[in-house]
Amino acid sequence: MKKLIIIFTVLLTACNSNTNTMISTKIFPKGEPLSKDWFTGNAFLEPLIARDKNNEFSAGSVTFEPGARTNWHTHPKGQVLLVIDGQGLYQEKGKASQLIKKGDVVNIPEDVEHWHGAAAETKMVHIAITNFKDDTQVTWLNPVTDEEYKSANKN
Repeated sequence: MKKLIIIFTVLLTACNSNTNTMISTKIFPKGEPLSKDWFTGNAFLEPLIARDKNNEFSAGSVTFEPGARTNWHTHPKGQVLLVIDGQGLYQEKGKASQLIKKGDVVNIPEDVEHWHGAAAETKMVHIAITNFKDDTQVTWLNPVTDEEYKSANKN
């Protein structure tokens, strides 16, 4: 009888751990690594929607590991970020950084110089919806310096 109880307990524990795994499953795959030319740290992109005859935008799931971030950049027709996991930072040039977290929506106006990425100690995943103007959707600028990033994490 004791063996039966032990086996039942092990099976029940295994079922519960599988259930917990399913609950924490990601919405989208992590995707492919993004270019170190435009990102500091480890960031990944899973494309979701490409520009086509019906859509003048693209959308993708971007995963930032802790400390990862974009370079400073602009979008000629703006961008929307939908944070779906973790915590990160968003900062416009000349302004204080903002903490962004799961459930937040960031509406970035056209031609505003900014950067975004994970906080220093947590990952962050967002859906980026980026409009096109002609054939351009982003203009990449300089990397966010370590000093700028450390300062942003203090706010």
